[in-house]
Amino acid sequence: MISIVICSADQTELSKVSENIHDTVGIPHEIIAIDNREARCGICDVYNEGAKKARFDLVCFMHEDIEIRTENWGSVVKHIFESDPDIGIVGVAGGGYKSLAPAGWYQLEFHSEERSYQNVLQGYKFDDKQEIHAYHNPRNERLSRVVCVDGLWFCTRRDIALRFPFDGKVLTGFHGYDLDFCLSVFPHYKIMVTYEVLMKHASEGNFNRQWLDHILKLHKKWSYALPLTTSVMRGNEMYDIEKRSFERLIEQMMRWKYSYWKIQTMLWHSAKTKQMSTRVVFKAFRHLLKLHLHILPFPDGQRNGPTTA
Repeated sequence: MISIVICSADQTELSKVSENIHDTVGIPHEIIAIDNREARCGICDVYNEGAKKARFDLVCFMHEDIEIRTENWGSVVKHIFESDPDIGIVGVAGGGYKSLAPAGWYQLEFHSEERSYQNVLQGYKFDDKQEIHAYHNPRNERLSRVVCVDGLWFCTRRDIALRFPFDGKVLTGFHGYDLDFCLSVFPHYKIMVTYEVLMKHASEGNFNRQWLDHILKLHKKWSYALPLTTSVMRGNEMYDIEKRSFERLIEQMMRWKYSYWKIQTMLWHSAKTKQMSTRVVFKAFRHLLKLHLHILPFPDGQRNGPTTA
């Protein structure tokens, strides 16, 4: 009934999650675990290989550092897809707004309930924090429609995974694959977050420069189609979101010593948008120029601008 694809880098973790899946999935299944310890292929190539090997009509892509707590979750997923043929992706965390400014699925500058829908027990590996139950269901729904989902766990139809393969040419590492897949599918199918499947995720992800490098590649590809939203945007709300997002991004890129040319190139790619006025990109360029020329003080007091590629 469901094929479960895992890109494995740790045999101990794989053994644990495989046992957990067998104990909880509740329907006929197969685990397609691809050992990537030596090959170190990008996750897009691994997932495409897994989708081709899948025997069942539903395919679940998941990390191996997960413990699913919901019994018979396979039946929940199967029922969701059977209930609506227009549903193409189901995850447990996602965002209802995908910005034009390069970012992940969670839009911090979007001060609205639409920015996240999730039901995940979140552990922390990189930060010294206690596990939290990240639950956000603002409309008390069984399913919430979103633009994109988090890659820790998501399910799709096998024919969709084959029709919209993961882009291993643009994304050669382990970041951005979930957003890219969702942006391919979004114009054709509904993307949903379910609150009926609960799992613990051991790692919060590492949102560092390597992650941002992949996000910049992703946005070079998709800027023409962004921003996207599943909510009604009022007045200048979208413009204000993007203005804040670009300013925050520019400041972060300067802290991480991206070159002025690299930041400017990011803005040029963003100007390809067909979804909103490029006025916001022009404003972002002015913000960059003022910081670069020290006309504006840097927010954290730093004065040194970008220096490297």
